[in-house]
Amino acid sequence: MKSLRIRRKPFNPIIFVLSLFILWFIYSFLIFPNVNPIYETFFGTGTFSLESVQKLLGSERAVSSIINSITLAIILVFTVNLVGIFLVLIIHYFDIKGAVILKLSFYSTLIYSGVALNFGYKLVYGKNSPLTNFLIQVNPDWDANWFSGLFAVAFVMTFACTSNHVLFLSSALKNVDYQTIEAAKNLGASQYTILKKVVLPTLKPTLFAMTILTFLVGLGATSAPLVFGGKDFETITPMILTFANSSSSKDLATVLALILGIITIIVLSFMLHSEGKGNYISISKTKTNVKKQKIKNCLANIVVHVAAYLLFIIYTLPVLAIIIYSFTDSLAISSGVITLDSITLDNYVLTFSSIEALRPYFISLGYGFTAAFLVVVVCLLCSYLMKKYDNGLTKALDYFLMIPWFLPSTLIAVGLTVTFNDVQGIVFNQVLTGTLWLLLIGYVVVNLPFTLRITKSAFFGIHNQMEEAAKNLGANAFYTFVKVLLPIILPSILGVFALNFIGILPDYDLTVFLYHPLYEPLGITIMNAIGNSVTADTKALNLVYTVILMIINTIILAFVYGNLRFNRRKMGEHE
Repeated sequence: MKSLRIRRKPFNPIIFVLSLFILWFIYSFLIFPNVNPIYETFFGTGTFSLESVQKLLGSERAVSSIINSITLAIILVFTVNLVGIFLVLIIHYFDIKGAVILKLSFYSTLIYSGVALNFGYKLVYGKNSPLTNFLIQVNPDWDANWFSGLFAVAFVMTFACTSNHVLFLSSALKNVDYQTIEAAKNLGASQYTILKKVVLPTLKPTLFAMTILTFLVGLGATSAPLVFGGKDFETITPMILTFANSSSSKDLATVLALILGIITIIVLSFMLHSEGKGNYISISKTKTNVKKQKIKNCLANIVVHVAAYLLFIIYTLPVLAIIIYSFTDSLAISSGVITLDSITLDNYVLTFSSIEALRPYFISLGYGFTAAFLVVVVCLLCSYLMKKYDNGLTKALDYFLMIPWFLPSTLIAVGLTVTFNDVQGIVFNQVLTGTLWLLLIGYVVVNLPFTLRITKSAFFGIHNQMEEAAKNLGANAFYTFVKVLLPIILPSILGVFALNFIGILPDYDLTVFLYHPLYEPLGITIMNAIGNSVTADTKALNLVYTVILMIINTIILAFVYGNLRFNRRKMGEHE
């Protein structure tokens, strides 16, 4: 009887070296920087000490910032969901006059966000804005700084954070089976009952995810509280930034970031637990697309239309303000009064006539392209290993790469800054804090989870027979990957590359902790221009930056979603 032999896969030196690189990267930039600051904070003296925690809890500003962040997060959960659901219903469910124009306005947050969006809202509602000037004329006692504090931050973030709703909740609504709506109609159910009992329950999984994401965004808000919070409303992340910039308070920054991280982990764990228990999906074998519903009640129809166009005004004004003010002189920008004489092209001429003026753009473009490319390469390699070697090591790799999803970017930034502020053997005795490399590493780290999920889904959607066929024809692993596998998943890869790229360009929340002072990225430049002490000429230049940013983002999004629709159409024709 012949002895049975276990068939082992041949040793591949390239895969081995790449695996070692991945292990080094994970330990160096995902595990070690997040553990080291905690150890230094609590065991820095050689023994366990809670002195930093006691010192933090004794700070009234720090405790107040924690309470303010939690308050803001809870408020946003209600306001963002309310507005987001309403937007999706207006765009895809109800038959609203001018829905196409409304859709363009509601999708505007996809082409500008963060500091650029805050810039637009400050032009509309801030000091010396036309609205503020009008209110002062009506009431001379009106406070010019009226748009500040919790109300202002919650207002801006409510309309800034609906991007996920118009993207993902819209897709979920399109998957609702119209036959269930027709069945409810035939049973005599009213439009309100159908919406409440049939449509919204099928959106629960997506709504639940949006709720958690909204809470975490509110909890870690940075730019909006800095711009509109004022002295009376400080949140966690700006407070961490304040502590991190002081050499004597870095331990407090670590503790505060750790608190933020603990809250984030608790919320995400609750989400995963609740998501596992939930069962809201209803599937039909022959699904019919949802048809837009005319609102039969006359009063309700008027109210919905008025609310829709009121939201249209709120979403459109900041975009128009950025575009219009970019074509005005410094006097109009500083005073908020626009006349025919103030219209000029000088801002654009000045921007494009000097390489130095475009320097922040070149820096951000360089960071954006390099980081988006590197994170895609790392995730492609990891996804390939997970598909080819389904074992405990690759499953552990999947969990380790999810670390940035469970930690706020603030905690990651503080960890990188504190850890690599000194010589570390793990990075060949180099000091990375204050260099160009640390921001690049930060961008790669925070974009790993989302990119890995997309690339992994694309990889696992490929039939194994295709790879086996290439192998039988004599193709090696590298040739098979480049010529067979990569072309199939390329549309998804290009899509995630583009989304990461446009997310990095205006980033401020992570950038402010890690950037090199001599190489100021676009997000920092725009944020600096929002301050009241900045000259009008500087604001004019940054208005042009923001317009260019919106144009770039529009082109990229049009390419990505146009390409996805084209591929879906081709697949439909093939089927």
